[in-house]
Amino acid sequence: QVQLVESGGGLAQAGGSLRLSCAASGTAFRFNVMGWYRQAPGKQRELVATATLGGSLNYADSVKGRFTISRDDAKSTVYLQMNSLKPEDIAVYYCYAGRTTSWGILYDYWGQGTQVTVSS
Repeated sequence: QVQLVESGGGLAQAGGSLRLSCAASGTAFRFNVMGWYRQAPGKQRELVATATLGGSLNYADSVKGRFTISRDDAKSTVYLQMNSLKPEDIAVYYCYAGRTTSWGILYDYWGQGTQVTVSS
Protein backbone atom coordinates (compact mmCIF):
# COMPACT_ATOMS: atom_id res chain seq x y z
CA GLN A 1 0.00 0.00 0.00
CA VAL A 2 2.85 2.38 0.85
CA GLN A 3 5.25 3.13 -1.98
CA LEU A 4 8.75 4.59 -1.80
CA VAL A 5 10.01 6.05 -5.07
CA GLU A 6 13.72 6.83 -5.42
CA SER A 7 15.31 9.20 -7.90
CA GLY A 8 18.63 10.93 -8.52
CA GLY A 9 20.90 7.97 -9.15
CA GLY A 10 23.27 7.91 -12.08
CA LEU A 11 26.90 8.33 -13.07
CA ALA A 12 29.37 10.64 -11.37
CA GLN A 13 33.11 11.17 -11.58
CA ALA A 14 35.25 10.32 -8.59
CA GLY A 15 35.15 13.33 -6.29
CA GLY A 16 31.81 14.43 -7.72
CA SER A 17 28.34 14.63 -6.20
CA LEU A 18 24.87 13.18 -6.53
CA ARG A 19 21.64 13.87 -4.65
CA LEU A 20 19.19 11.05 -4.06
CA SER A 21 15.52 11.63 -3.26
CA CYS A 22 12.88 9.26 -1.92
CA ALA A 23 9.21 10.23 -1.86
CA ALA A 24 6.85 8.22 0.35
CA SER A 25 3.11 7.98 0.03
CA GLY A 26 1.13 9.13 3.05
CA THR A 27 2.49 11.32 5.81
CA ALA A 28 6.10 11.10 6.91
CA PHE A 29 4.96 11.21 10.52
CA ARG A 30 3.96 7.57 10.14
CA PHE A 31 7.66 6.73 9.75
CA ASN A 32 9.79 7.51 12.76
CA VAL A 33 12.84 6.18 10.88
CA MET A 34 13.71 6.94 7.27
CA GLY A 35 17.00 6.40 5.54
CA TRP A 36 19.18 4.76 2.94
CA TYR A 37 20.87 1.40 2.52
CA ARG A 38 23.05 0.16 -0.31
CA GLN A 39 24.18 -3.11 -1.82
CA ALA A 40 27.36 -3.39 -3.87
CA PRO A 41 27.95 -6.29 -6.28
CA GLY A 42 28.83 -9.44 -4.36
CA LYS A 43 28.27 -7.81 -0.97
CA GLN A 44 25.57 -7.70 1.69
CA ARG A 45 23.16 -4.82 1.97
CA GLU A 46 24.48 -2.26 4.45
CA LEU A 47 23.21 0.84 6.22
CA VAL A 48 24.29 4.17 4.75
CA ALA A 49 22.38 6.73 6.83
CA THR A 50 19.16 7.11 8.82
CA ALA A 51 17.16 10.01 10.23
CA THR A 52 14.46 9.91 12.93
CA LEU A 53 11.53 12.19 13.68
CA GLY A 54 13.39 13.24 16.81
CA GLY A 55 16.26 14.58 14.73
CA SER A 56 18.81 11.83 15.33
CA LEU A 57 21.14 11.14 12.41
CA ASN A 58 23.17 8.00 11.96
CA TYR A 59 25.88 7.37 9.34
CA ALA A 60 28.04 4.48 8.35
CA ASP A 61 31.69 5.18 9.11
CA SER A 62 32.54 4.86 5.43
CA VAL A 63 30.39 7.88 4.48
CA LYS A 64 30.80 10.20 7.47
CA GLY A 65 31.90 13.64 6.39
CA ARG A 66 30.91 12.99 2.77
CA PHE A 67 27.18 12.18 2.80
CA THR A 68 24.35 14.14 4.42
CA ILE A 69 20.84 12.83 5.10
CA SER A 70 17.84 15.11 5.55
CA ARG A 71 14.04 14.88 5.82
CA ASP A 72 11.25 17.08 4.54
CA ASP A 73 8.28 15.74 6.47
CA ALA A 74 5.84 18.14 4.81
CA LYS A 75 6.67 16.40 1.52
CA SER A 76 7.17 12.93 3.00
CA THR A 77 10.59 12.89 1.40
CA VAL A 78 14.07 11.89 2.51
CA TYR A 79 17.25 12.98 0.74
CA LEU A 80 20.85 11.85 0.58
CA GLN A 81 23.44 14.39 -0.54
CA MET A 82 26.50 12.45 -1.67
CA ASN A 83 29.75 14.40 -2.02
CA SER A 84 33.34 13.33 -2.67
CA LEU A 85 32.14 10.14 -4.31
CA LYS A 86 34.51 7.19 -4.53
CA PRO A 87 34.47 4.03 -6.64
CA GLU A 88 33.75 2.19 -3.37
CA ASP A 89 30.35 3.93 -3.32
CA ILE A 90 29.18 2.04 -6.41
CA ALA A 91 26.00 0.20 -5.42
CA VAL A 92 22.26 0.05 -5.71
CA TYR A 93 20.85 2.44 -3.12
CA TYR A 94 17.56 1.58 -1.40
CA CYS A 95 15.25 3.94 0.43
CA TYR A 96 13.87 2.76 3.77
CA ALA A 97 10.93 3.93 5.87
CA GLY A 98 9.67 2.29 9.04
CA ARG A 99 7.66 2.63 12.21
CA THR A 100 9.28 1.08 15.26
CA THR A 101 8.03 0.74 18.83
CA SER A 102 9.30 -0.68 22.09
CA TRP A 103 7.74 -3.96 20.94
CA GLY A 104 9.74 -4.03 17.72
CA ILE A 105 9.07 -3.05 14.12
CA LEU A 106 5.42 -2.23 13.53
CA TYR A 107 5.88 -1.93 9.78
CA ASP A 108 8.58 -0.99 7.28
CA TYR A 109 8.95 -0.44 3.55
CA TRP A 110 11.67 -0.48 0.92
CA GLY A 111 12.12 1.28 -2.37
CA GLN A 112 13.06 -0.67 -5.49
CA GLY A 113 16.54 0.84 -5.62
CA THR A 114 18.47 3.31 -7.74
CA GLN A 115 21.90 2.65 -9.26
CA VAL A 116 24.86 4.85 -8.36
CA THR A 117 27.97 4.50 -10.50
CA VAL A 118 31.28 6.30 -9.93
CA SER A 119 33.98 6.42 -12.59
CA SER A 120 37.65 6.67 -11.69
